[in-house]
Amino acid sequence: MALISSYTNYVTSAGDTWDSIAYKTCGSELLSSELMALNRPYIGVVIFGEGVTLTIPVYDTATDPETLPPWRR
Repeated sequence: MALISSYTNYVTSAGDTWDSIAYKTCGSELLSSELMALNRPYIGVVIFGEGVTLTIPVYDTATDPETLPPWRR
């Protein structure tokens, strides 16, 4: 897994869910638990309304061993 290099904000659209936000912002719905951990006040929300600002991690893919060629791992 890549390391978190910084954080950004995401403003929800009506109908967003944790997994759809994770897919849109991080590229994988499997990271929804990380988003929930960063945004604890909203952990009980299943379907978001419009205009909620969430903190989103920005991953440094240069440090992700899976993105490196085999000779650099």
